[in-house]
Amino acid sequence: MVTPVLPPQTYDGHEHWTKKGDVNLFLWQKKVPSGEPKGTVLFVHGSSMASTPTFDLQVEGRPYSSAMDWFVSQGYDTWCVDMEGYGKSDKNRDITSNISDGGDDLIAATDYIIEKTGVRSFLVYGISSGALRAANFAERKPDRVARLALDAMVWTGEGSPTLEQRRKNLDKWRTGQRRPIDRDFVWSIFNRDHPGCADDAVIEAFADAILELDDSVPTGTYFDMCANLPLTDPEKLTMPTLIMRGEFDGIAGIDDLLKFFRALPHPAKQFSVMQGISHASIQQKNYMMVYHILQSFFEQPEAVFTGH
Repeated sequence: MVTPVLPPQTYDGHEHWTKKGDVNLFLWQKKVPSGEPKGTVLFVHGSSMASTPTFDLQVEGRPYSSAMDWFVSQGYDTWCVDMEGYGKSDKNRDITSNISDGGDDLIAATDYIIEKTGVRSFLVYGISSGALRAANFAERKPDRVARLALDAMVWTGEGSPTLEQRRKNLDKWRTGQRRPIDRDFVWSIFNRDHPGCADDAVIEAFADAILELDDSVPTGTYFDMCANLPLTDPEKLTMPTLIMRGEFDGIAGIDDLLKFFRALPHPAKQFSVMQGISHASIQQKNYMMVYHILQSFFEQPEAVFTGH
């Protein structure tokens, strides 16, 4: 059962750095102040923003705006990592930071966390292209993923009006390593599918946090999602898996995801449609619904009887 909402609290964060070869990767940790945590959550960001704006966004008057603060309040240790080319991680290599590169980043990040904490199995949540990165990681390191949550994901791209529009710029994503972002671009994330799903103050705070770290981001995930789908094989995701899809999401076509869901091999799988939500679910008005769905999945008891 999900713990009732507690009085809002902000927890201290801890900065970490690790290496992926010669590349410096930035990690951010928030942990329970005392006692043994219920588990360790690894958050994986999407194509157009770094990790802390997505998962540790502070907005005045919005209780537990930070997903990391919420899950710490519920007894979890939490981590996120800036993929190469984003935020505080290195941006100097001749690389587009595609989905497979993101899987490499997650392997390097979890290598560090395992060495630092001794934790060997993670509760992994990825959103948008972060879901594809998380799935790539889970295919390659299934022993490190206790439960996998994929939000706003795309599989083949079928039924995705956003990707249909994005493909018009495919030559741009093919030839350039980075694409510019600005405040208007951040607003477009919330206005393209169903305006009104997020409060203006939250979008502004989100834009401030994103643009403080980046004025451009890598093109690799955009190109992958426009030209190289499918990028993950559901039959290789052998752990309990949750598919989360916003009611109005223009990227995550529901029929496409239902086919993906049916192919998942583990019987402890769930599909959740989130009412009143478009794409960037944690920044929307119904964000507490997102936390509830995710926490319920993380806390589902293991099966006592499996039928075998």
